[in-house]
Amino acid sequence: MSIGAAFTYSPLLPTGPDMTEYRLITDEGVDVEEGPGGRRFLTVEPAALTQLTAEAMHDIAHYLRPAHLAQLRAIIDDPKASPNDRFVAMDLLRNANIAAGGVLPMCQDTGTAIVMGKRGRHVLTDGTDEAAIALGVYQAYTRLNLRYSQLAPLTMWDEKNTGTNLPAQIELYAEDPGGQPDAYKFLFMAKGGGSANKSYLYQETKALLNPQRMMQFLDEKLRLIGTSACPPYHLAVVVGGTSAEHALKTAKLASAKYLDNLPTSGTMLAHGFRDLELEAAVLELTRDFGIGAQFGGRYFCHDVRVIRLPRHGASCPVAIAVSCSADRQAVAKITPSGVWLERLETDPARFLPEVTDDHLETEQVVKVDLNRPMSEIRAELSKYPVKTRLSLTGPLVVARDIAHAKIAERLDAGEPMPQYLRDHAVYYAGPAKTPEGYASGSFGPTTAGRMDSYVQKFQSAGGSMVMLAKGNRSQQVTDACKANGGFYLGSIGGPAARLAQDCIRHVEVLEFPELGMEAVWRIEVEDFPAFIVVDDKGNDFFAEVTKPTLTIGRR
Repeated sequence: MSIGAAFTYSPLLPTGPDMTEYRLITDEGVDVEEGPGGRRFLTVEPAALTQLTAEAMHDIAHYLRPAHLAQLRAIIDDPKASPNDRFVAMDLLRNANIAAGGVLPMCQDTGTAIVMGKRGRHVLTDGTDEAAIALGVYQAYTRLNLRYSQLAPLTMWDEKNTGTNLPAQIELYAEDPGGQPDAYKFLFMAKGGGSANKSYLYQETKALLNPQRMMQFLDEKLRLIGTSACPPYHLAVVVGGTSAEHALKTAKLASAKYLDNLPTSGTMLAHGFRDLELEAAVLELTRDFGIGAQFGGRYFCHDVRVIRLPRHGASCPVAIAVSCSADRQAVAKITPSGVWLERLETDPARFLPEVTDDHLETEQVVKVDLNRPMSEIRAELSKYPVKTRLSLTGPLVVARDIAHAKIAERLDAGEPMPQYLRDHAVYYAGPAKTPEGYASGSFGPTTAGRMDSYVQKFQSAGGSMVMLAKGNRSQQVTDACKANGGFYLGSIGGPAARLAQDCIRHVEVLEFPELGMEAVWRIEVEDFPAFIVVDDKGNDFFAEVTKPTLTIGRR
């Protein structure tokens, strides 16, 4: 009888020391009790979990990590960055400063609340941890100017917004975090639909595991992420995994920098590790895409994490995930000394450069008056090539998924295109709650691709001739714009708070008020930044930069 190797054990993801800087939330609701055998037990009241969660969800809606802000500043200081890279980085820094005021969240899509907790064996609670955490999510989303995005399925086909942003995704594990039996540690995330939708799983084989084939694979797949999730990204690539779902989860954790302290080489213990050399190579690969920070340049990514996991010999999953420009996560811990939350940056102004817009705006900016008839707006846009930077002033109609579906039903029933879509450019967006004294809540663009299937139908009926949103679009949109004389304008994904404060002057509901943020709105904007992405001649800025360039010869 054959005997295998001697028993050894390592966690799949062995992380190193916690170097996080924390701030104290409270020392109430926690206590230490003496137990049998001289053991000391940490008791945690439900109210402490609720308070920590509410505070965490507030902070990640308004503040960013200092390291992330420093990376934005580095783009502005980099002479190799394109003017568009620097413009986007500056807008995102300005947005961070507005969001840090605590009124407007940094992004209008305030996300699905995701909480992961690891409870040491000497931590005692009353067993209602998940409910206490969910209450904290509820408090944050109902009290702050955040958006409700969660839909309850009533039947297979019918849904209704829960009106609380619940349910949250809450995962709790029984393990000693960092080897501490009397600690309870957490990761809090708010994941918007745009970046969540850019999580990919590929089932590959051993053939992928050589440098040349891997780089060709990544050259192809990473371009497909596009810009609809609001770059610059924190990109994570995971190769291997004991299951497909573990590979995907590892990629999400890596994109949040949660696994930065993994080992940097593998052993026969078969744990995961970071490949720093491949991380540098993949980052340089993305620099050469030409996609840049949304509209051309080098900064498609801030950084890259590449993690290699063990695998079953017959499987080789590859998972890809991103954290977007709304890089929303924070770690926390409850220990005998109190309830602690990661210290995020509350003074992002220190990262702003001492420069004026004139230093950044080295390319032509075309002012477009949206008060003019649609035929004149299109004639003006037709003068300029794709990638031209625009400044929009005047009325826009706002409509997204559900409104588009309802209008499509009218067209199918023989009814005419609503006049408001014939007369005005349409902005794909859905606002967060409007704070008192503001014209609107955070109001950034949503992902354009979700409306692609409507474009030909709408343009043929005289509507949606000028569209405004974020991200790249399919060939059918380019074809429709060429056939009908339409345009797709890209808006910067990410600076939703700055757009609300500086660019949106008036908001009113036009139709479907029962849909809440999915209603049709009319808004007035001033100096709203945009870029020509698809024109009326069949040109698409993203068409070239999404084509892979690395090839390999026959073997």
